[in-house]
Amino acid sequence: GWRCDCCSMLIYVNGDSHSAAAEAVTPHAFAEDDPFYSGMGRRPHPDNLRASYGCVLANELFAVLDCDAESASSNARILRTTNQWLDQNSDPDALVIIQWSTWERQEWLLDGQLYQVTASGTDDVPAAYHERYKHFVATVDWRQCRDQAHEQIWQLHQRLLQQGLAHVFFNGNNHFEGLVDQRDWQGHYIGPYDSSSTFAAILGQNGFTTVNAQSWHFGARAHEFWAHFLLRYLRDNHLISG
Repeated sequence: GWRCDCCSMLIYVNGDSHSAAAEAVTPHAFAEDDPFYSGMGRRPHPDNLRASYGCVLANELFAVLDCDAESASSNARILRTTNQWLDQNSDPDALVIIQWSTWERQEWLLDGQLYQVTASGTDDVPAAYHERYKHFVATVDWRQCRDQAHEQIWQLHQRLLQQGLAHVFFNGNNHFEGLVDQRDWQGHYIGPYDSSSTFAAILGQNGFTTVNAQSWHFGARAHEFWAHFLLRYLRDNHLISG
């Protein structure tokens, strides 16, 4: 995309609805939920994206934001799209920020279309796959999903290290607390093994609540807080200069 010469940094953000800032300003998760933006599909609603922690952080750092986050995303989609972005990125100074989704979510290719599938029991898959979906919900093995996610995230971390790209990971709601096979992430992962260090937990500890009692999502002020929390973390752990 177009990039202004005055901007010295590119920030790449990926994640689920937390990073898409669903409901932060307007009560939509996807742009297509708003008739005015129906042609934008499952991308974040523009009004919400402008309030997202990624956009606030990019403004603080005079950076360009490239956001691949999508509400209801599985980690499989996050990994797939991030690796695709890495294949195409030529900016050695890019900062990669990944917020990880719940461990059980999957990405299914059904009749040529990709579906993000969760164990919530509310997903809309084609009628021909309803029984497969019911079986998935009934038999999901959370520990296996957690362990698999941990290994896949570690492999992405290794790739980012090899490519010399600054990066930081954090968990949205799930965490790896209790996992035996703990790794040294060298500051690139915010409290992966600590249930009190997720995005939702830290916001809750600092007085933020979700936009309503039925929602998992946070408002614009919470995103502003998280952007500044990330900025301090990045600087304290020498992941960016300045």
